[in-house]
Amino acid sequence: MPHIEDEQALPPEFAAAVDAVRRSATRSELVVKEIPAPGRLAPYALALSADVTPARHGSDSDLGTGRFILLYDEEEPDEWGGAFRVVCFAQAPLETDIGLDPFLAEVAWAWLVDALDSRKARYTGAAGTATKIISSGFGELARQGDGAQIELRASWTPRDHDLTAHVEGWGELLCMLAGLPPAGEGISLLSARRAARG
Repeated sequence: MPHIEDEQALPPEFAAAVDAVRRSATRSELVVKEIPAPGRLAPYALALSADVTPARHGSDSDLGTGRFILLYDEEEPDEWGGAFRVVCFAQAPLETDIGLDPFLAEVAWAWLVDALDSRKARYTGAAGTATKIISSGFGELARQGDGAQIELRASWTPRDHDLTAHVEGWGELLCMLAGLPPAGEGISLLSARRAARG
């Protein structure tokens, strides 16, 4: 796989998508950086990681973290329905009572769709899972008490190479899962209070 910095080795459509990703304006509460992309998912890929600040140096944020991977295959795999596919992950801790909310998974998915739609991201073939995790500490971890977290894994096919709205929507989702108020219009807010563990 060509190294992403070798711009001349990239197909023009993917190079335009990379430029759009790099032009994205995410919220100030996010620390976003390019990371090595997985090499086996597509001939070309770009990956981002993000942490909701404050993040500890060298580790994921206690407030929320995520990954955004842009895949490109000129052969347009049937399961993608196009040459591009976005795969993303978002995770945040919650208070236990919110983790027990039976509608939490549906709300998390709705936040992603609303965040993409409010930025007018053009996409098709959206799919994903929302996982609620409830945990209890025992032994040496008993003092941490109970906790919860939400994980959202999703993918969709962008309709063109303008990926700016897609990255910005993913960033908005991360902030909302971390309990920050929405930045865009048309996005409803559920009080997703962050768990105080430690």
